[in-house]
Amino acid sequence: EKGHNVLEAFDGQDGLTRIKENSGIEIIISDVNMPKMNGIEMCINIREELKNNIIKIFMLTAESSPELLEKSKLANISAWIIKPYKMEKVLLAIEKVLSK
Repeated sequence: EKGHNVLEAFDGQDGLTRIKENSGIEIIISDVNMPKMNGIEMCINIREELKNNIIKIFMLTAESSPELLEKSKLANISAWIIKPYKMEKVLLAIEKVLSK
């Protein structure tokens, strides 16, 4: 409704496949906890397998452990947003990242 084209994926593996199939993706919003491949594993694969450090990645999750935050640094995650969240703030962050 804010004018963005959105692709959805069922889990991390599906997300990785969709990214491989669709060039031009500018931002990913993912949860950490997903079946088959979690969000951090998906992001590490994006960075390493696809050699893509351009896509901005937001983790939208209830997780906040120091271990996961450390792993997120390896995946070059742009933002870690803790649930519950306010959609307005998420949209502002998206607009800020995409305007750069």
